[in-house]
Amino acid sequence: MVLLHFVDLDPQLAALRPLGGFFALSTAPPTGGPGEPARPLPTLAQAYSTAPTDADGDPPTDLPADPPADPLAGPLADPLAFRIGKVARALRAPEPRIAASVAQQGLAARLWSVALGCAVLYVRPPELAPGLLRWDPDGSAPDDLWLTEVHASRPADAETLAATVLHGHLEPLAAALRARHRLAPGLLRGNAASALAGAARQLDAWARAHGRPDAAARTRALTAELLAHPLLAGTGTLTGTAFRRRSCCLYHRVPGGGVCGDCCFARPPRSSPRGPSG
Repeated sequence: MVLLHFVDLDPQLAALRPLGGFFALSTAPPTGGPGEPARPLPTLAQAYSTAPTDADGDPPTDLPADPPADPLAGPLADPLAFRIGKVARALRAPEPRIAASVAQQGLAARLWSVALGCAVLYVRPPELAPGLLRWDPDGSAPDDLWLTEVHASRPADAETLAATVLHGHLEPLAAALRARHRLAPGLLRGNAASALAGAARQLDAWARAHGRPDAAARTRALTAELLAHPLLAGTGTLTGTAFRRRSCCLYHRVPGGGVCGDCCFARPPRSSPRGPSG
């Protein structure tokens, strides 16, 4: 029998820090340079609600080659487009939807990491609603997310985690992305499952390395339940902590890109006609 060890919720979410930067979550407003005020950042709820169209009412088909002249204009006016543009430039992505897929998986991994870490460590984890999380689309973990209010939610079972991350974040994120780019629902679901499995694998490794069999067992149990959720069921196969997905995130299409460790392909496939994948 494994005894579960939880801690009470603390205002700084300090219990998450030993897990590493990808699991950490700031509770202090971000600052600029010395003596500068806090930078204004959109909430994730605002990011999910932005879905600009072109003059004909269609999703935009390209992204700016360069970042906006005003570094705050993009993040504030359209956080998702800013993030996708940043990823596209970094990867030299030949299609915007490739950058959109990679950006979605990265944000999903960040959200799953925080949610799983909180669920495994805290008696009652914090509420992680999109309206409470401010996001810097130009930042990287752990400085990309800021929880504006720390108060306890329900005990974090798989149902609560699904409501928080899948329904609260990843469904509206997917809807916003599909309003802009040709992304198949199966691809986005596969990205969400892959991000969950990757976060769980890291958390399980940390727990084992630090003598926390309770945290490792809880991580594996929650992950298995979540991957059986209707929104993730059928996206891949979980064996222990290893996951093999049934769709592809499109990363193999970037210059020099290969296949990810959990990809459905053993090697990069040949070029195929442009269209949704997954």
